[in-house]
Amino acid sequence: MTLKAPWLDYYGSMPKSIDYPSLTTYQLVARTARTYPDLTAYEFMGRRTSYKSFLQRIDLAARALYALGIRKGDRVTICMPNTPQALDCFYALNRLGAVSNMIHPLSATEEISFYLDISESKAILTLDRFYGKVHTAISRSKGNAMLLIARLQDELGLALKLGFSLTEARKFPKLPKDDSYVLWTRALKQAAATLPPDDGRAENCASILYSGGTTGTTKGICLTSLNFNALALQTIAASGYEKIVGCSMLSVMPIFHGFGLGIGIHTALVGGAKCILVPNFNIKTYAKLLKTKHPNFIPGVPTLFEALLRTPDLDNLDMSFLMGVFSGGDSLSVELKHKVDAFLRAHKAKVQIREGYGTTECVTASCLTPVDYARDGSIGIPFPDTYYKIVAPGTTEEVSAGTEGEICICGPTVMSGYLNNPEETAQTLRRHDDGHIWLHTGDLGSMDTDGFVYFRQRIKRMIITSGYNVYPSQLENIIDGHEKVLISCVIGVKDPYKMQRVKAFVVLRPGYEPSEAIRQELFAYCRERIAKYAMPYEIEFRDELPKTLVGKVAYRVLEEEEEAKQ
Repeated sequence: MTLKAPWLDYYGSMPKSIDYPSLTTYQLVARTARTYPDLTAYEFMGRRTSYKSFLQRIDLAARALYALGIRKGDRVTICMPNTPQALDCFYALNRLGAVSNMIHPLSATEEISFYLDISESKAILTLDRFYGKVHTAISRSKGNAMLLIARLQDELGLALKLGFSLTEARKFPKLPKDDSYVLWTRALKQAAATLPPDDGRAENCASILYSGGTTGTTKGICLTSLNFNALALQTIAASGYEKIVGCSMLSVMPIFHGFGLGIGIHTALVGGAKCILVPNFNIKTYAKLLKTKHPNFIPGVPTLFEALLRTPDLDNLDMSFLMGVFSGGDSLSVELKHKVDAFLRAHKAKVQIREGYGTTECVTASCLTPVDYARDGSIGIPFPDTYYKIVAPGTTEEVSAGTEGEICICGPTVMSGYLNNPEETAQTLRRHDDGHIWLHTGDLGSMDTDGFVYFRQRIKRMIITSGYNVYPSQLENIIDGHEKVLISCVIGVKDPYKMQRVKAFVVLRPGYEPSEAIRQELFAYCRERIAKYAMPYEIEFRDELPKTLVGKVAYRVLEEEEEAKQ
């Protein structure tokens, strides 16, 4: 059955369909490396690595892992920031037909044990500074994963290496002189002479990413090489440029996250662009990178762009070097988009921020605002070969245009399933009457007659007060529109009478100090724009809002704080 796609009228020069090669992630990046051997694949702390050298590094890492006993189908955890060793290992595992298990290096000990157990990892790669907790995590896990230790200083130039050894390296305990770990550099020196045949399949699981930590039980998501490759080719097609060869990507989003790995890294490398690897993000490094590296593409979450607005060192920076600014991973309020667009115009950028949408179950983005054409509140239109429909929650029945329901996605980036969880997989991946498998996202939204999609809210985040449904992101949009507000977060607080009451947390823009006068001003502003039943009963000022490990506003942290008070 042919699926409806009214959004195709707004594609412009973007292809309506793409030919996806039957290649693994390694094979596709290797093809790029052989086509553009002398271009820079990535830059790390000022040190550049060409595509030719990158491919050699990947193959050496694959031979090292093979010598350590890693075989096809084995799983290896990568617990690393955005570093060259992490990239080498990710693609090397794919070359062997093994599976990478991507986790945050700041994960707690018990979390690491959980990730090792659920993935049945044979090994784990991490930095020397995390040796203590990872070693403990292994001892507490059910298996006996091999511990591989990488060091940042091994990837630095001589001057930076000396400075690092005298400063940063001294902050962390020295590694013990025993056999409890294998140094990554030592493993590379003991690499096998040859590799098994490169017979990987695009349909096989390439990597496991995790989701659900802020809304439910953490689940491993099995993503195939086809998923990653399709995302890369779709993103390049949707970028507004026929090719991105020789361009640069500010790879600030972490590689354990679909957005960081799928777009910040893999899309750039498939397209022949340069990844500017950022292992640690803060406002100062952000400003410095923009001023010195002039990246062409910046993918990030809304909090990253909120940080852009309050970065003091960018006043006179000409940002005409920007070719694309993409927001995803969390809802971008209409007002924050307007503020960022105004900031970009003031700094001579010729682009607007383009909001996208997706879930880790389809790697990351599957929908993006078209070039130079945004509709307020819309997350854009689906990528090539990707289809969206809105269904009545809890059903597979499609609703009419403009009607709110659950967002469902069908296309080549949809996961193969949840790791060791067939029940959850069956609930999320469902065959509809049209014969196609659809991903039920658990997100509420709508679609207009032209195919533009509007995200409303995670279903689980809806506030019910006095029998009324209240959507936090809708209220945040309104509050963020106040000229003195930088960013806000709205939560529901338990109430014996109303079930829940609405509370708002607000961070003011630079130059404004919290006061009762501003609080009353915000209440008056809200009363003019928000229904009485949805009005915040309290506005609490914060210097900043808590963030999740990927930079989203951690509304669950605020909810837990309020629950603890009761």
